Amino acid sequence: MQNWQALGLLLAREPAVLVTVAQVQGSGPREVGAWMAVSAAGQLGTVGGGQLEFDAVAQARAVLLAGSVGEPLRRFALGPSLGQCCGGVVHLRLELLGAADIAGLRARLSPVPSMRVALFGGGHVGRAIVEVLARLPIELLWVDSRDEIFPAELPEGVRAEHSDPVQRAVQDLAPGSRVLIMSFSHAEDLDIVAACLQRQREHGDLPFIGLIGSRSKWSSFRHRLEARGFLAEELAQVTSPIGVPGIAGKQPEVIAVAVAAQLLQQA
Repeated sequence: MQNWQALGLLLAREPAVLVTVAQVQGSGPREVGAWMAVSAAGQLGTVGGGQLEFDAVAQARAVLLAGSVGEPLRRFALGPSLGQCCGGVVHLRLELLGAADIAGLRARLSPVPSMRVALFGGGHVGRAIVEVLARLPIELLWVDSRDEIFPAELPEGVRAEHSDPVQRAVQDLAPGSRVLIMSFSHAEDLDIVAACLQRQREHGDLPFIGLIGSRSKWSSFRHRLEARGFLAEELAQVTSPIGVPGIAGKQPEVIAVAVAAQLLQQA
């Protein structure tokens, strides 16, 4: 469930104050657009924690008691007065919301995707990566040659596509897509990589091509791709193994975190 959906459920029961980061001067704990919602009994989301958030929650609860916002924009200097060493100034906007505001929450509060990712493979690692990436502002296309592999319900922002042969989906990827390749077979992986390199040769619009597997797997793939006519500089566009280096462990969840971190480095 996305935070805006959880807020809708909250507003169906009781009013809440939406606290949004409106402006940041210098260093601050969260970016513009970050938000939290404060009700009489609880809190959803965060604007950065610490004394800033403590004071913002207190002001939000005062708004709930008063039934009106008063001055909507509040200024917080993150220095000695708040006991925070960020050193910047954060302006928070406070809004009193009720059940009538539920309809517009998705348009207002859904994060704008910061990148597109195409994930080829619905196995254990693929599922773990989907669970991680679905929590980030990422538009995710999930592709597999086995139609029955996808779960009945997909997370928000995830679209599943059956493609047989699986590499055919490469030609229809949105420009700028980051590609992750981890199908159930090495033969499919090889065909997907080849399709990505062919697209790069023609359009050059896939900024990241990541292949799961060992260095020996990539060495074998290199020889086969060279036999298909791909040059060394083209093969250099493939990242394999994938995931930020230095993270040990081969559990799907560990790999998913390492791959997500690598993608965020590309943003």
